[in-house]
Amino acid sequence: METFEVIQPGPLTTIQDLGRYGYQQYAVPPSGAIDNYAFRLGNLLAGNDEAAACLEITLFSLKLRVLKATIVAITGADLAATLNSSPIPLWETVAVHRGDTISFPRLKSGCRAYLSVTGGIEIPRVMGSAATYTKAGIGGFKGRGLQTGDRLQTVESTPALVGRRVPPEYIPIYRDSIELRVILGPQHDHFTEYGVHTFLHAEYTVSTKADRMGYHFEGPRIKHDARADIISDGIPIGAIQVPGNGLPIILLADRPTVGGYAKIATVISVDIPKLAQTKPGDKVRFTLVTEYEAHMALKEYEQEIQTVKRILRGTQL
Repeated sequence: METFEVIQPGPLTTIQDLGRYGYQQYAVPPSGAIDNYAFRLGNLLAGNDEAAACLEITLFSLKLRVLKATIVAITGADLAATLNSSPIPLWETVAVHRGDTISFPRLKSGCRAYLSVTGGIEIPRVMGSAATYTKAGIGGFKGRGLQTGDRLQTVESTPALVGRRVPPEYIPIYRDSIELRVILGPQHDHFTEYGVHTFLHAEYTVSTKADRMGYHFEGPRIKHDARADIISDGIPIGAIQVPGNGLPIILLADRPTVGGYAKIATVISVDIPKLAQTKPGDKVRFTLVTEYEAHMALKEYEQEIQTVKRILRGTQL
């Protein structure tokens, strides 16, 4: 049964899940939610599997009409969400009813919000995933961002408990200046010693060329040892390419699967959600960590999500 109608789509609102894996050899990137943390906790609030399809809302202006009573949770960026003009609490389950209007009028902090709904959004899977990859027109709602008049269905499910909330200590604070932990490589030897020093000690600004494919930065130029070009090889999420202009680009969920620019470093996976919540004009610095530190950070990240899951399950009893 139809649950939402799009009144106003905003700059980019897409259906996402945890991604489409196993097809990168065919030049199909994983896509999926960029802020893995906010996405997963939103689904846990709504009583769903962590990978259930939900809406990724960029910046502001999305407006939905509710066509069927259900339970929703909004996580991630604070886009001043309202229900019939009254503020909606974030990181908490809320009941909505037929005829209600959910709006995201303006950006207060962060960049991307996630609207999870009990049961998840019902949409055909492409290569096993609901994730939208707009550049190829696959997944999600007709392979594109939502448009005015689109209607979304949800999976029938037992409603989640209203008022379930993520404890404050597990809710991120989104800032306009962040630090990203990185591991050098795989081609850091393609840069001069001074170039690597510049990368690790300079402050960079997120440029207006920042999207789901990758974030471009403005700031001090990173000097290559010789040429910027390499024989194309695979690109993991968080890879930091440096083309001939010397300015870093961090590749994200909709990245090309291979690339021909030297990669000076890779952002550790648990810091990708932090990056996903930055916007043009925000400041970024890079800090070097070891592989061991990256593995420990991932372990702590997953333990934190499991702790929140146990807490939310306890409120359901």
